[in-house]
Amino acid sequence: MGKETPLNRQYGQIKKKYPGTILLYRLGDFFETFNEDAVITAQVCGLTLTKRHSGSPNEMPLAGFPHHQLDNYLPKLVRAGHRVAVCEQIEDPKMSRGIVKRDVVEVVTPGVALYDKLLDSKSNNYVCAVIISKDKKQNIAGIASADISTGEFIAADVEENLLAEILQSLAPAEIIYSKQQKSLITSVIKNIGESIPLSGLEEWIFDEQFGREALLGHFKTQNLKGFGIETFTAGISAAGAVLHYINETQKSFLPQLTKISVYNPSEYMTLDMATRRNLEISFSSSGDTKSGTLISILDKTSTAMGGRLIKKWVSRPLRKLKQIHARLEAVKVFYESETTRKALKAHLAEIGDIERLTSKICTGKANPRDVSSLKDSIKKFRLLSRY
Repeated sequence: MGKETPLNRQYGQIKKKYPGTILLYRLGDFFETFNEDAVITAQVCGLTLTKRHSGSPNEMPLAGFPHHQLDNYLPKLVRAGHRVAVCEQIEDPKMSRGIVKRDVVEVVTPGVALYDKLLDSKSNNYVCAVIISKDKKQNIAGIASADISTGEFIAADVEENLLAEILQSLAPAEIIYSKQQKSLITSVIKNIGESIPLSGLEEWIFDEQFGREALLGHFKTQNLKGFGIETFTAGISAAGAVLHYINETQKSFLPQLTKISVYNPSEYMTLDMATRRNLEISFSSSGDTKSGTLISILDKTSTAMGGRLIKKWVSRPLRKLKQIHARLEAVKVFYESETTRKALKAHLAEIGDIERLTSKICTGKANPRDVSSLKDSIKKFRLLSRY
């Protein structure tokens, strides 16, 4: 039996830390995948499957692509439902003694992504955490949701029987849960009738005290009263789990998450699954498409930010009369002034997606074009102030 090479030993050590994840392993100018990862990558990305001598009688299946093609191939793997770990060389090969040091710099999942090709410009990309607490007579569910591409972060304590409707309203790209509650959570997801990627985490990640400390540490505050979630229990557990999950995948501080807001189901009309399907609010009954849906007809927004906002408004109808009247008054102003409406629409059309541009810059994933777009968009604010 041949001796294992240092390269394969290093690969094996890194791969062991990320079970259930496709490891993109940087070798010079290429990202390579091995063994089962290679078989999946070749199939999903349409790459040629070859073999590499591994130092043993059995050769390793191999599939790879040039490193500059990462933005093309990584989204394909994630859209196919896979978690992907990007392993980079973390030292200059010319300066290394022996094998080059490598480590995972980010893990991309369906709900934690900043790649443009994985994001719908007019839809949020939420990762949700869910936990069900049985400490009281009435079961309370904790739910927290974050979109790292826009910086939105919300949490709530809700009645367990509302969980399915809330999740369908949020339409998360991924749901994380405690492995101990797998059967409970999967039964809720089945009731929604949608295929949502699920990720089970260790039970301690959903501990309330752990969640509270994680939130206080992130926001650098003495308590959570300022955010309105101080009295939450399960909601804090869920929020801490979301924060932990994002930190673990992004491998960095999350400057775009500057606050956490209360999600209050009582402010919105509850639409059950049958109602949402029959009204075809976001998805057509004929398939997973937006063509012919209510939102496709109503959305005449000029910016991606406006598109995401109107989708929330349509998916979560208001219940409070004062807020409803405020919206109607704003609509009335622009309806009665065609000149103002057309001028404002023209200016808005020249504004980029400020939320997502800011998040990319905060996390060091922006290119010069992104920075220039943000600069130009901010300049347009002066024109908007006239209205």
